[in-house]
Amino acid sequence: MGEGSRFPPSGGSGLSYVEINISKARMAALFSILPFADKSSLMMMIMMTIGVLNVAVSVNNDHSSNNRETADVVSGNGSKPFPWDKMRLPKHVIPVHYDLLLHPNLTTLTFTGFARIEITVNQQTSSVILHSKHLQITRATIQRRMRNTHTEKEVMVLEYPPFEQIALLAAFPLHVGQNYTVSIEYSANLSESFHGFYKSTYRTQEGEVRVLASTQFEPTAARMAFPCFDEPSFKARFSIKIRREPKHLALSNMPIVKSVNVANWLVEDHFDVSVKMSTYLVAFIVSDFKSVSKMTTSGIKISVYTVPDKINQADYALDAAVKLLDFYENYFSIPYPLPKQDLAAIPDFQSGAMENWGLTTYRESSLLYDPEKSSASAKLWITMIIAHELAHQWFGNLVTMEWWNDLWLNEGFAKFMEYVSVSITHPDLKVEDYFLGKCFDAMEVDALNSSHPVSTPVEDPAQIQEMFDDVSYEKGACILNMLRDYLNADVFKAGLVQYLRKYSYQNTKNEDLWNSLAHTCPLGDTQESQLQGDGFCTRNQQTSSSAHWTRREILDVTTMMNTWTLQKGFPLVTATVKGKNVHLQQEHYMKGSDSSPSTGYLWHVPLTYITSKSDTVQRFLLTTKTDVLILPEEVEWIKFNVGMNGYYIVHYEDDGWDALISLLKENHTAISSNDRASLINNVFQLVSIGKLSISKALDLSLYLKLESQIMPVFQGMNELIPMYKLMEKRDMDDVENQLKGYIVNLFKDLIDKQSWNDEGSVSERMLRSSLLLFACARKYQPCVDKAEEYFMKWKESNGTLRLPNDVKTAVYAVGAQTIEGWDFLFSKYRLPWFSTERNQIEVALSISRNKDKLQWFELGSPSIAHMVIGVTNQYSTREQLAEVKEFFNSLEEKSSQLRCVQQAIETIEENIRWMDINFEKIKIWLQNNM
Repeated sequence: MGEGSRFPPSGGSGLSYVEINISKARMAALFSILPFADKSSLMMMIMMTIGVLNVAVSVNNDHSSNNRETADVVSGNGSKPFPWDKMRLPKHVIPVHYDLLLHPNLTTLTFTGFARIEITVNQQTSSVILHSKHLQITRATIQRRMRNTHTEKEVMVLEYPPFEQIALLAAFPLHVGQNYTVSIEYSANLSESFHGFYKSTYRTQEGEVRVLASTQFEPTAARMAFPCFDEPSFKARFSIKIRREPKHLALSNMPIVKSVNVANWLVEDHFDVSVKMSTYLVAFIVSDFKSVSKMTTSGIKISVYTVPDKINQADYALDAAVKLLDFYENYFSIPYPLPKQDLAAIPDFQSGAMENWGLTTYRESSLLYDPEKSSASAKLWITMIIAHELAHQWFGNLVTMEWWNDLWLNEGFAKFMEYVSVSITHPDLKVEDYFLGKCFDAMEVDALNSSHPVSTPVEDPAQIQEMFDDVSYEKGACILNMLRDYLNADVFKAGLVQYLRKYSYQNTKNEDLWNSLAHTCPLGDTQESQLQGDGFCTRNQQTSSSAHWTRREILDVTTMMNTWTLQKGFPLVTATVKGKNVHLQQEHYMKGSDSSPSTGYLWHVPLTYITSKSDTVQRFLLTTKTDVLILPEEVEWIKFNVGMNGYYIVHYEDDGWDALISLLKENHTAISSNDRASLINNVFQLVSIGKLSISKALDLSLYLKLESQIMPVFQGMNELIPMYKLMEKRDMDDVENQLKGYIVNLFKDLIDKQSWNDEGSVSERMLRSSLLLFACARKYQPCVDKAEEYFMKWKESNGTLRLPNDVKTAVYAVGAQTIEGWDFLFSKYRLPWFSTERNQIEVALSISRNKDKLQWFELGSPSIAHMVIGVTNQYSTREQLAEVKEFFNSLEEKSSQLRCVQQAIETIEENIRWMDINFEKIKIWLQNNM
């Protein structure tokens, strides 16, 4: 799924997402600058939303343990016990081919279906166990396929809803090596949720409400549309037929091969047989969409489908998809195996996007781009989402993880390939500037005790849903980027191609990837490498700066990467310079009051560094708890983790931080903007675990008055803004206002330089948008005056005046401060032709100081999801902690055990501890530096 899937608007476990201009966590921080009228009432709405959803999860999964209490739930005959007692399906029977016929009725909001599944038998059995959820099965048969005879017999159907399984009981044994056909007739309601085969609606510009039906099957919802073996490893081919009214069109993974008029009012579309794939990748849509199309250089037809009124917003996505599919075919050296790739914008869509093979689906804001109205950040976001889903056509679709514990093999790779591909196909977006932000986001979650390894055992649907998080996506991408930097780009690419070729149309585990990469050797300008008989690389590098490279060393990719995927968290590397010797020590970085150094955690850390004497990147592999790096000469400063390519943070002991702070104040451009951003991040993370004083981190922040690059500025805001948010509920107005004034003053010169137009690069435009929103929210008067002037002119034109896209959020935010302005914005929000600006208007409406206005919100909106993060992440009192704990403890047990709940509680506890330690120090520092 696209990353929007991880934190869906309705509060599920998975996001992404309206990533408006930077990462989720950064948007949360920016949202947190907004002065909500009544945070307690907002929290109650949030809690109600989360609570209802978590209760639903709990109710649906309250029998999801591995050991079944009873297996007597049956369909029709209570005398038969259910013949299977595990959550995972048995391997006795394997599907080979599905023939599916579906007929959705968009008036009654129901559908009927017929599934014919060809199976082979691996172990003799008298039952076929498969998945089914909310399907009313009316008839089922099993047919033995002999040479000249076909014996079809009706079978009893048992069901076990807690495991979402059904059993077909055959009257005869199913023999090993024999082929059989299972046929099932059924009916169901179109789902009212955003999973399975569900109903979606949209409103035309004339106000007419139209209905369509679409699918979202990942991870475990194909079983809501047809009975199936709904696990990734049960790959099969699919032949799909859809019945529809003549005024509609049907889409599926493959092209239509023929259409048959079943009646004057009914057409049956027959789609070509699919390639071998997992059930969660099956898709179909029945709608009145329109499309635009182009061909790739290799002859693949690319089409973008959307509601008719928005077809003029499809061109950007179409061009981007053509470029990106061409790129991936070339990069992977493996042709895209289908004749077409459709991209469909679904009006009601919970995830950011979904990688269904040949028919990728998207939230409208993740696909549609209006050159006249959409922001620069929207262009970046749309391009990256398309890149993510098209990368999945290889990573995830062609080669699929064997089970959901290795979801990161799908999502981490797709996230990583977003940056690899877009940096080549759309260099103007400078997407590489934002990658380190993903690693910071992942570390924020991964630093908690409630985090989990990248590869984590999961069984039931609730556990599977929780895998769609920052650890699977962002951390997965970051450790892959670190590995590419370690091996070098060419070697890494060669290993990926080998992996994809070897396991095409198959399922894989962690070790399959590492084995593919281990059979390619890193080759650099100064390295001699060779492949040993055991498949490992050895490297002999004569480099005086690294004792490790002066001897032959085995590069065991599997052992190295297991330290990053099989244990949670990440290392803190402490560097102490003593003359030419740099003493190194690694430990597990973890926040929390009981976060004493963890024993047993050890990583193979591929360190990189530059010094005051050399900007050439040097390397050192730290595989032990402590080690010593020998420099060729003494240096004034040393900077590790060059470009933030590694997934670790660094503490510089003794006067190491002082030297770097002096460098930033005197010549900050001596190191890259990513290095500056990583220093900002690291120094504040070290405050959280007591390695540094907050005064040292604030000393470093003083240099930001000189900064103009997007990532250091965003990182500075991301670290400083939450500090005053922690004070808001503690009656600390004086210090809070002092801190707000300090932050505004840091960025004042940069804010004053911003033009109120859409000129400049994407990064410059995104920086402008965020700075102006920040300045107006903090009531920086020059910004407020300008925004008020724009809003009045826009309002006087009845919303027809074209505002610069990059300043809209700031203008709307200021306008929404009056009741009249709020009501005017809300009237525009409800109009179809303001759909591209809906997210910006939502942000502005939420700023109202009139708490009665907040009740109008759609709690399922993307902005609410971001505000949930922004508000709860800044709770910092014991009363708030008690309120949150009491609320979740009052729910079903399953809800309070969800990882997201544990993370929320742990974060509040950390905030309380942080404030208790640092508040007085902040107060004193501000008195001395304001």
